[in-house]
Amino acid sequence: MQDVQWIVVHCTSTKVSRKVTVKDIDRWHRAKGWAQCGYHWVIYQDGSIHPGRPEQYAGAHVANYNRHAIGVCYVGGVDENGRYADTRTPEQKASLWYLLKELKQTYPKARIMGHRDFPKVAKECPCFDAQTEYADLNK
Repeated sequence: MQDVQWIVVHCTSTKVSRKVTVKDIDRWHRAKGWAQCGYHWVIYQDGSIHPGRPEQYAGAHVANYNRHAIGVCYVGGVDENGRYADTRTPEQKASLWYLLKELKQTYPKARIMGHRDFPKVAKECPCFDAQTEYADLNK
């Protein structure tokens, strides 16, 4: 991994009730021809934090930015009606805050952004405004 400039928040774009594991994501990403799970960290609905791809390796989560970005993904992002929505549980919100705070200590120059905040990204991911929500961490 080269100089980390961004910590990127993602969602799995799966229904809020669907249980998704790192193993599932790994399988999806390998089916796309990627080496393994593209995210470095995944947060389940219960708030548990799970490692995906080791941080020393570039992820596969934001085209053209992966060599300088850590990818953090929460499970969810789609409501029961199939619409994009901020489906984070209180546990996910707390864990995401904790993890991002820890990552900012490790990579103090990195800026926290949502996937949708990058150029040419035509997605709702992570289905909330990460830059606004984590503005205090970006100071």
